[in-house]
Amino acid sequence: MALVELGRYDRNAAHIIVGRLDSEGIDAVAFDGGSSIADGSYLLIPVRVMVDEDDLVEARAIIPD
Repeated sequence: MALVELGRYDRNAAHIIVGRLDSEGIDAVAFDGGSSIADGSYLLIPVRVMVDEDDLVEARAIIPD
């Protein structure tokens, strides 16, 4: 299993996308969601949504760019 990036989103959208993919049976992970939360700039740092490379095509069909 190799993780690849589906896209970069704001923190809230990334977690919604992870939930949407999960509801379709695709495992997804949000990376960098807690970055710089201590200094208040976490909303400025995009969160990477990662999926298994074998699921990338299906994930992109569900979450288009």
